[in-house]
Amino acid sequence: MTTLDLSHKTQLIVTAAAASLATVGLLQAYNAHTRRLRRKELDREINRSIVAHDFTSQDLSELEEAKSLTESKASLEAAKLGRSGEYDEDLIREQLARNYAFFGEEGMRKIRSGRVVVVGCGGVGSWAAVMLVRSGISKIRLVDFDYVTLSSLNRHATAGLADVGTPKVKCIEKTLKQIAKWVEVDSRIELWRKDEGGDLLEGADWVVDAIDNIQTKVDLLKYCHDNNIMVFSSMGAGAKCDPTRIQISDISYTIYDPLARSVRRRLRLLGVDSGIPVVYSTEVPSDVKLLPLPEEEFQKGPVKELGAFDDFRVRILPVLGPLPSIFGLNIATYILCELAEKPINNPLPIKNRRKLYERLYRDLLHRETKIAGHQINRLPIDEDDIALIFEDIHRGRSIVAPHDVPTRPTLVRWDPRSPLSVDNCVVFELNDAEKHVRECWASDGTAKEDTTPEKLWGEKVNEIVQRRAEEARKVRDWVM
Repeated sequence: MTTLDLSHKTQLIVTAAAASLATVGLLQAYNAHTRRLRRKELDREINRSIVAHDFTSQDLSELEEAKSLTESKASLEAAKLGRSGEYDEDLIREQLARNYAFFGEEGMRKIRSGRVVVVGCGGVGSWAAVMLVRSGISKIRLVDFDYVTLSSLNRHATAGLADVGTPKVKCIEKTLKQIAKWVEVDSRIELWRKDEGGDLLEGADWVVDAIDNIQTKVDLLKYCHDNNIMVFSSMGAGAKCDPTRIQISDISYTIYDPLARSVRRRLRLLGVDSGIPVVYSTEVPSDVKLLPLPEEEFQKGPVKELGAFDDFRVRILPVLGPLPSIFGLNIATYILCELAEKPINNPLPIKNRRKLYERLYRDLLHRETKIAGHQINRLPIDEDDIALIFEDIHRGRSIVAPHDVPTRPTLVRWDPRSPLSVDNCVVFELNDAEKHVRECWASDGTAKEDTTPEKLWGEKVNEIVQRRAEEARKVRDWVM
């Protein structure tokens, strides 16, 4: 082959490549132009719809007070497309572009085909629902019997003043339709009950439990466990303020949340020990009181009978709005990652502390057995109480000045004249603990007459112990 032939072939290849690139460029430009035309036409249709609606000046005035003109257009557009069931796939993918970048094609396919049921659509459930739909969930069922009140507005994800008096599920549905026009929302103004709740959970890949009432929550979790339905449960967000103490864990690993403790114990009686992921907070509130009821309510009869449904409380714990929203966002994130098969690895920075609490419990049991002179099989406090005493009451530090973090922390009963309890147990370094037992107890297990903890460790230490014992009593009263 001559040099001239080679040159000619090279020129043909270059020309073909240039033509291909030009064709690709023209196609991209055409698609972009078509998309712009489609959006312009959609905008014109919205404007025509607004004109055809024939708003009066009063209507427009009220509309402007409630929402901006842009939001009104979006609402009409959502209603129109929602009725027709049509929405361009390119626009969906553009809206979910960041999620596609994170989860990939296959992960997003699983998320978009997932079905989620949210039971309880208040401060936690509303935020979970909104973020699930924002992230690609296309089929969601909302279950709640309650209505929006003024007091809901400090924590609800979608409720505004105009929504007060309307069902919570309908309030959320309206917002979800504005966010994702392709979403299928099934709103049920119902109370979930175990004897008839199966229909509400039909077809669910995941169930979000954001119920306030303990017994209904336990019934739902038990039903899902028995029927192999994946469920994520929210524990107590009320009366909490520290977002750094919020954890995701299996319910069997929850360490100090009164609602989690109650739910966990009831589930154990029903044969469910683990396998339910939950979001909870290890924070222990200092001063918490139920919101008061007016005196006239007590005059009407037993307070329990004032509830809308049996066993539903009419007085509630105070709630700081951001905390339930964080709980809901945790739930949405966990479920999205599970659906996409990109699970959160070991979501428990506090999980390994459980071994510490187990050791502290065993050591305390052994020490109390030795003092009593006979075998003790169980202490009047449990591992949750151990965590409370160590983490929240004594902040993980020795009661003895300079209050260092012990290298071998040990729990010991403080006053030998009183029984072991949450408010009569302190943290020591091991050597100090042995000294405390040696100096304060006689060989027969009774308290020595000539030595008291106050004499042994000094007045300042005793003042700290009494102050922290008062903290423990407040927590105990709150839990009970």
